[in-house]
Amino acid sequence: MFTGIVEELGEVTAVEDLGDSCRFTLRGPLVTEGAKHGDSIAVNGVCLTVADHGGDRFTADVMAETLGRSSLGALTVGSPVNLERTVAVGGRLGGHIVQGHVDGTGTIVARTPSEHWEIVKVALPEGLSRYVVEKGSITVDGVSLTVVDAGPDYFTISLIPTTLALTTLGSKGPGDPVNLEVDVLAKYVERLLGDGHRTAGAPSLPAEEPTR
Repeated sequence: MFTGIVEELGEVTAVEDLGDSCRFTLRGPLVTEGAKHGDSIAVNGVCLTVADHGGDRFTADVMAETLGRSSLGALTVGSPVNLERTVAVGGRLGGHIVQGHVDGTGTIVARTPSEHWEIVKVALPEGLSRYVVEKGSITVDGVSLTVVDAGPDYFTISLIPTTLALTTLGSKGPGDPVNLEVDVLAKYVERLLGDGHRTAGAPSLPAEEPTR
């Protein structure tokens, strides 16, 4: 479990194509400190398992399901990535409950700079808008953010200077994909109420699988 508070801006140092999967090597001095085989680390919001580690780097295998459902397949050597370790029991929940299971990829549509922050508009993939509400929580590339405006096929977020400087969201522009994880509480509520409470015509999300 994660909180969406990025600990470190890391970097992809190697990508190995394994046919139906990929093995990434990533540099992250902070998140690898004390890391063990089998630990979970969120990479751009995707929960990955540490397969090997040494020094300031770790490797993780990414299966086809994850590559197809997230933007990790577009990463290349040198790509910056948002990194976060799992939250410790009893630790502060600085953002919101984040599973690291990506629901889909959105696309940055526009950025509107202000004096001290930026408003970013993100297009939503079909079927996710019903889970996005004004002033609700959403995870974008592993960053816990508050929805400013929720439209039928988009939402907007406001990025403060810290987020702009310390995460990948500071450098992404129109057309760039971003991993999205909606608030899991909304999905559970919908399931408990039954499919009759879904938005008319909205498709059901596929069954969740751990994106590791």
